[in-house]
Amino acid sequence: MDHLRYSGLPFEAQRKAFLDIVSMDPLIREALARARTLELPDWLVVSGALYNTVWNHLTGKPSGYGIKDVDLFYFDDGDLSYEAEDAVIGRATRHFEGLALPVEVRNQARVHLWFPQKFGQPCPRYTSASESISYFASKTHGVGVRYDADGQLELVAPFGLDDVFSFRIEPNRVTDNRRTHEAKGARAKANWPEIEVVPW
Repeated sequence: MDHLRYSGLPFEAQRKAFLDIVSMDPLIREALARARTLELPDWLVVSGALYNTVWNHLTGKPSGYGIKDVDLFYFDDGDLSYEAEDAVIGRATRHFEGLALPVEVRNQARVHLWFPQKFGQPCPRYTSASESISYFASKTHGVGVRYDADGQLELVAPFGLDDVFSFRIEPNRVTDNRRTHEAKGARAKANWPEIEVVPW
C-alpha cells in the first residue's frame, strides 16, 4: 500500500508532497511555466492533469498516463463576449504549441453564460478562477496550481488533499453533478484500479 503513503497526513505535509510531485513532472512543469508567461488574469492549472500526475507518481506510471489534456482556467470579467475568450484560446493554442498534451483554456467569468445550455442546470456566476473549482462534480477534482507574484507555486484546494492521496473520488453534492461524478470515476478507475469511487 505504498501508494497511500501520504494518506491521512496533516494538510501541510500533503501540500508539500503534492507540489513536489507536480513540479517534478516534466509535462506539468512545462505547462505551468508556459501558463505563467501567457500572463492571463487570475490563472490556474486545474483538476485532472494535477491529481492524475500524483496518482501516476505514486503507482509508478509514466508522466502523462491517463491524462487527456491540461485544463487552464482564468478569470476576466472585463469582456464576457465569446469573441474575447476565443481570442485568448487562439493565443494560448500558439503559446502551448509542442506541449505533449492539448491545453483547454476557459474564462471562468463566462461559465454561467453557456453552462445551463450545455448541462441543463444553472451555474452560479463565479467571482474568481479559484471559486469555480469548488463546484466540480467530485471534491477530489478540486485542485489548482499557479505561480504567485514571487514565483512560488501556490496551491488552491478547497476540499484539502486527503481524497487525492487516499485514491478516493468523493462526490461534491453542491450541484446535481451525479452523472459527471460517476462517468469520471469510472474512467479513473479503469486507469488506476486502486481508486475507490464513493457513490453519489
